[in-house]
Amino acid sequence: MKQFLIIGMDTFGHILCSKLIKTKCEIMIADKDPAKLDDLLAVVDTAKCGDCTSEEVLRSYGIPDFDVCFVCVGGNFQASLQISSLLKELGAKKVITKASNAIQAKFLLRNGADQIIYPENDIAERIATRESNDRIFDAVELGNDYAIYELMPHKRWLGKTLKELNFRAKYKLIVVAVKDEKGTIILPHADYKFQPGHHMLVVGRPEDVAEF
Repeated sequence: MKQFLIIGMDTFGHILCSKLIKTKCEIMIADKDPAKLDDLLAVVDTAKCGDCTSEEVLRSYGIPDFDVCFVCVGGNFQASLQISSLLKELGAKKVITKASNAIQAKFLLRNGADQIIYPENDIAERIATRESNDRIFDAVELGNDYAIYELMPHKRWLGKTLKELNFRAKYKLIVVAVKDEKGTIILPHADYKFQPGHHMLVVGRPEDVAEF
């Protein structure tokens, strides 16, 4: 069973914790404000109230025992930087830190963070992508300029197979699943025919989806 440490229980920290609870992993939460811990005391394994910019405080948590340490401190970049650095010095296996912009990310990656998350930026990008194209229902960034998109097939494709359309070569998109009223078809075969009301999940680059 994996063990997670979440430092900083503002809005993002709370949401992350609520999602991780469902995975049945062991979770410790920490914040210097006890009021931010109260509503989670009954559902997490351990809750600690303390100043996590203190090496002594972090050392008492047994940092090497955690599979991932999340730094979700809101609105205090200096604290995020200090905590990320201390975690790595204390033997953290993996440090994932919340950042607001690319400049913060650069400094965090140089000072202890293994991975950066941009919650506000990611949400804004998904909304912009979805609302700017009537055929895009959702998008999740994968990194290296690729993302997963949920798309509506063109009407001219209906009744035609992936093979007939030469889909991957022509559109430079990989169909990984198709969703219909009955459920989801994972990795549809080349003889799959597009039907009205179906949605498809594809992996591709933004510029290829735009041409699509």
